[in-house]
Amino acid sequence: MDTPEILLSANNISKRYGSLPVLKGVNFSIHAGEVVSIVGSSGAGKSTLLHILGTLDTPDEGEIFFRGENLKSFSSKQLAAFRNKNIGFIFQFHHLLPEFTALENIMMPGLLANQKKAELEPRALLLLEKLGLKERAQHKPAELSGGEAQRVAVARALMNQPQLICADEPSGNLDSEKARELHQLFFDLRKEFNITFLIVTHNEELANMSDRKLLMKDGQILSDATNNTL
Repeated sequence: MDTPEILLSANNISKRYGSLPVLKGVNFSIHAGEVVSIVGSSGAGKSTLLHILGTLDTPDEGEIFFRGENLKSFSSKQLAAFRNKNIGFIFQFHHLLPEFTALENIMMPGLLANQKKAELEPRALLLLEKLGLKERAQHKPAELSGGEAQRVAVARALMNQPQLICADEPSGNLDSEKARELHQLFFDLRKEFNITFLIVTHNEELANMSDRKLLMKDGQILSDATNNTL
């Protein structure tokens, strides 16, 4: 069986905030179709690493490659367009826009890419149906439960058919049952769309379901363990 292609790799990533070193020469790679969890105590540098790998932040030192292409050469405008097309984001708090319906929130990444609403709506409706939210299309975030709002956020992350989804404590705001449903959804989506997931989590169950579990401490990766998930 062939080894999957490396989707993203980071070489010697370092980051400081003022005089505080947050990341200290991190090296990391993830293969296409993998689900990788990053664990560790608060302040270990997990979210900072995720944001840098997702191009939401830039490292002070080091380089990030996406399918072999060095992102360091991209202008901020090029990087924003690249991110919108290739990377989806899910956060602990869903960050849905309160004045828009679930359907409109899901379409937002496509609208930001200047795609036509008439072309986006069928895909957004299909995602809503796939995530069991077809009847909630016209509801605004305040009318959704926590679990429903987070699934809308997942659908929004999928809208532009990204290759990578970066998730930061995606189930941290859900009860155990809804968290378990969300975790299973990630693996179902990986199987159906071959999407790669990089997840920062304190949830041991999710971390142990993942293909790999990275343990971070003091801005460094202490261990990279393969789970028996496949």
